[in-house]
Amino acid sequence: MTTGTVKSVHSESGYGYIATEDGTEYYFHREALKLPLDFDDLFGGEHVSFEVEANFKGPRAVEVTRA
Repeated sequence: MTTGTVKSVHSESGYGYIATEDGTEYYFHREALKLPLDFDDLFGGEHVSFEVEANFKGPRAVEVTRA
């Protein structure tokens, strides 16, 4: 598992970005969140854990949970 901080959430489009301590940013989609974490309750600054998955647009965060 990788940990990071929610950098931004774009609720109208259903995606956001997570930044790790080394400055790497990962895209995530609302469907990448594990219950009970709710996309509509996410705000910038929250600490999360996640898995990194390869995607045709680059690595993205999946299985996102609160850290």
